[in-house]
Amino acid sequence: MLSAILNAFRVPELRRKILFTLSIIALYRLGSFVTVPGVNANALAEAMQAGMAEQGGAAMTMLNLFSGNALSNFSVLALGIMPYITASIIMQLMQGVIPALQRWQREGESGQKKVTQITRYVTLGLGVINAIGYLLMFRNQYGVQFSPEVPYVLTSVIIVFTLVAGTAFIMWMGELITQRGVGNGMSLIIFSNIVAGFPSAIFQSEQTAGNWAWTALVLIIVIMVIPGIVLIERGQRRIPINYAKRIQGRRVMGGTSTYIPLKVNGAGVIPIIFASALLYFPAQLAVFFNVGWLQTVSNLLASGGLNWALNFVLIVFFCFFYTSMVFNPENTADNLRKQGGFIPGVRPGTNTVQYIKNVLNRITLPGAFYIGAIAVVPSILFSFTGDSLITAFGGTSILIMVGVALDTMSKVESQLKMHHYEGFFK
Repeated sequence: MLSAILNAFRVPELRRKILFTLSIIALYRLGSFVTVPGVNANALAEAMQAGMAEQGGAAMTMLNLFSGNALSNFSVLALGIMPYITASIIMQLMQGVIPALQRWQREGESGQKKVTQITRYVTLGLGVINAIGYLLMFRNQYGVQFSPEVPYVLTSVIIVFTLVAGTAFIMWMGELITQRGVGNGMSLIIFSNIVAGFPSAIFQSEQTAGNWAWTALVLIIVIMVIPGIVLIERGQRRIPINYAKRIQGRRVMGGTSTYIPLKVNGAGVIPIIFASALLYFPAQLAVFFNVGWLQTVSNLLASGGLNWALNFVLIVFFCFFYTSMVFNPENTADNLRKQGGFIPGVRPGTNTVQYIKNVLNRITLPGAFYIGAIAVVPSILFSFTGDSLITAFGGTSILIMVGVALDTMSKVESQLKMHHYEGFFK
């Protein structure tokens, strides 16, 4: 591992990309501490501490975790990366029902630019909605006072505009990392947000438990769980593919063997995001509309046994739903037929489609249960212990960090292999 890191800095091009990525992440972390205009930072900290102690919302804790504590600071980057992620998910879903988006996706780079541009506009629209919701939440639920010297309406407009501009700035930084740095920019920003919350979570855990023994036990359990998550994340079911020999002129083509890799967790963390968005949607509506029954429903769905059961069921459902969106057995079988490929022992056409569907369903089911357990078990433990370290090191956080780390290491690995250096994976 250490030798691979040293080799990465020996390659000038790769060294520039790594330093550029670290610089952008440092700039992003700096912006997380810049409070929006019109808010007293000291009064905000007191209001947030009192409000979190009284409400102890798991939803608020999770949102604050993914924003890297920018939400609790009510900073210019408080919206975080979630509006862009939500917009990207919406665009992926719309590609299955809107023919124009499907056509653009098949056009290559030019079509992808159109899809990206629409995703940006959707992100800004969602950013406006989230900014208004956060403004009302900080004022109504946490009692944050704004500057009395400026009219409230003007202050509200400035804050909403600042938060939306912060979202656009995050989106720009993420795209810069993707284009000029190492790895996926948006994923690395989320990774940095989660890591940034670890020190405070560790000290809060010690204060909650009253001793360091409990905190050390949680950290040991997390370290023991990570290898299992890595094993499942890299786990694949490989369907063997053979290509028939064919003669073109004087050349013999085909006759090779390969495979179709089907990941155990082919949906990643998308099902968790989908399920959380549905369960916490009533809570977001309750911020806009101060209605008693809506607040009751949001409290029921935000925590407790109903939340755990619905969360697990929705995650399993969205695992199958999202996998069917990103992997089409019909298209795969058709492409194999056109290229002269076949699965040994399976007839081309309908039989191949059915075989791939059966294998995909069998591999998706344990993967769905795995993701559901990762999302639900830490929430159950948090409800009994109240330890914020469990949320910070929860299954969702670890799943995201492991996935981003493996993806980034794979990209660095490919760069090192191009320069004949040994990489991370043996």
